[in-house]
Amino acid sequence: MKAFGAWRVGMFDPVCARAIWKSGICGRLTAALLSARGIYTPEMASAFLREDLDLLQDPLAMKDMDKAVERIRAAVAAGEIVAVYGDYDVDGITSTALMTSWFRKQGNPVVSYIPDRLTEGYGISEEALASLAEQGVTLVITVDCGVTAAQQIRYAAEKGMDVVVTDHHECVGELPRAVAVVDPHRKDDTYPFKGLAGVGVAFKLLCALEGPEKVEALLETYGALTALGTIADIMPVVGENRALMRRGVRVLREREHAGLDSLMAAIFVDKKSISGSDISFSLVPKLNAAGRMGRVRVAFDLLMEEDKREAHRLAAELCAMNAERRSVEDRVYGEALGMLGDARHLEEPIVLASERWHHGVSGIVASRLAERFGVPAVIICLEGEEGRGSCRSYGDFRIFAALESVRDELTSFGGHELAAGLTLRRERVDALRRRLGAYYRAHEGDRAQMRMYIDFCVEDPSLLTLEEIDALKLMAPWGVGNPPPTLCMRDVFVEAVIPIGGDKHLKLIGVKGGIRFDCVFFGVSVRELGVRPGSLVDLAFEPGINDFRGMRSVQLLLRDVRPSRNPGDPSVELARRFFAGQRLGPMEQALLLPDRGTLGRVWHYLTRRAKRFDEELDTLLPDIAFRTGIPALGRVWVCLRVLDELGLIRLKETGALAEISIPRVEGKADLSRSVLLARLK
Repeated sequence: MKAFGAWRVGMFDPVCARAIWKSGICGRLTAALLSARGIYTPEMASAFLREDLDLLQDPLAMKDMDKAVERIRAAVAAGEIVAVYGDYDVDGITSTALMTSWFRKQGNPVVSYIPDRLTEGYGISEEALASLAEQGVTLVITVDCGVTAAQQIRYAAEKGMDVVVTDHHECVGELPRAVAVVDPHRKDDTYPFKGLAGVGVAFKLLCALEGPEKVEALLETYGALTALGTIADIMPVVGENRALMRRGVRVLREREHAGLDSLMAAIFVDKKSISGSDISFSLVPKLNAAGRMGRVRVAFDLLMEEDKREAHRLAAELCAMNAERRSVEDRVYGEALGMLGDARHLEEPIVLASERWHHGVSGIVASRLAERFGVPAVIICLEGEEGRGSCRSYGDFRIFAALESVRDELTSFGGHELAAGLTLRRERVDALRRRLGAYYRAHEGDRAQMRMYIDFCVEDPSLLTLEEIDALKLMAPWGVGNPPPTLCMRDVFVEAVIPIGGDKHLKLIGVKGGIRFDCVFFGVSVRELGVRPGSLVDLAFEPGINDFRGMRSVQLLLRDVRPSRNPGDPSVELARRFFAGQRLGPMEQALLLPDRGTLGRVWHYLTRRAKRFDEELDTLLPDIAFRTGIPALGRVWVCLRVLDELGLIRLKETGALAEISIPRVEGKADLSRSVLLARLK
């Protein structure tokens, strides 16, 4: 079970929340959540919850949009063969489908091209451009790619093709010499909203082509694709995106779309009530599976298909492909675990390579390893003398900065702080592992603990009613800038803990204020949780609703569980007296005295959590006692002081706050060096 360490619990202003609720805008729970997120007045709440089309900015305010419109209109008027060049993720696939569909509706010849993830990789290639030129293409429109392809676009010009770039990625280096480069992240672009996905930029291009009076009709036709790609690319759910997502999800529910309807039916998603979360966790993985397995065209064809029978066949093929992806992922993950042996905790980044591995699942496997071992992970797929890898970070460690420090070992790399990709020569894998480890050890301060950010603590459990939780959907869809609510309740009595799903998951029944709550914890077994009935615990959770055979009930989706604070433990005061130099009786000393096994359990637990963290002592001590099975909080406190004394941890206590970092230690600790232990014996 992942230990998040410190909870960062926010607060809401009850006066502001009440004013928002009383205005009739939303329910009590929603008003409290808005207040906790810095929305203090009914006017601010109304502005945040807007979804009307007035949120959409003028597309012609985007740099080069006018040039793009002029060139595309000329191509349509002349009947030129146009190519839409996309990407293999869901944002790229939906962008390609949207633009291709529009050209078909104009009666214009159009070729759609999406590179193969396994053989071509990301971005525009000269080989693909040469093939398009041979097909008579005279205009290439890129979607969700192209802003960094200056060399390739020069090549396109040599082949007699114009290029219009539409993208949403950061602009690095020189802009391509294209007919138009439409990207809100251009340094010279003053477009007010920078959070559009690739499909959002493509949709804005259609709005510019059709004019403001057609925006409503365009949303009815392309809204579902726009919402799907925007949600898939984890774009901020604010401003224009909120309007595009909300309207697009509504279109998906209400309008017929042969491909997406067939996919929803195949995976048992209720079309009439589909949400942004359903899209994220059900539709997007199936569509992404096509790109991961090197058959992206299946996903594209599904989005373009109008015949229901063929759409049903493609949806079934996509589901089978996703099952294949899961099987491959599990195999690669299992082999990676085997290469790590019996390791339960690692001190350095994981860097593993194999010729047997499938690049399409390398990122997922790297994420799973990072989560399991609490360190960054790099999974490299070898082919011949080359290797392609996916990197995932853990905690606050910046993996992209780490790759920059070893760039001389790499052929290429790219990404961001928490995830990246790389290519390198086979013989450089060992050097990469060694140098990443050295960088990791040298940047202990960057290896902060995982934190649980909680909107607020629910003091009144009667707030968690079916009606109040259901009303939270007014704030949906959830995403960056508007994450799903994470709340907590303290001092919850555990009535039962029940294994479910073959003990891969669990159900916890908790009672607070006379109200019984059903809670589920996915991915955590009863043994891993280690909570017994009769315990008092604090729960961190996302409020949800369980809809089973038409029966709806409140269900809390657990994110973390920790022991409730126990300020009445007398051993804490004993430890405080002992540290102050007071003499204790033999029984009192025995209560505080840890043996080597106890010290070892505390040290191993701390090193599994993080390399550096800070937390209040009255939260830290019960947590360690809970996770390690130590009955006295005072003994845990003594363990921390002894481990610090022996150099196994660095402990700094400032008032009620404990700051802990874990240095690199070689060999066994000599307990005879501990003055504290000697005083207790």
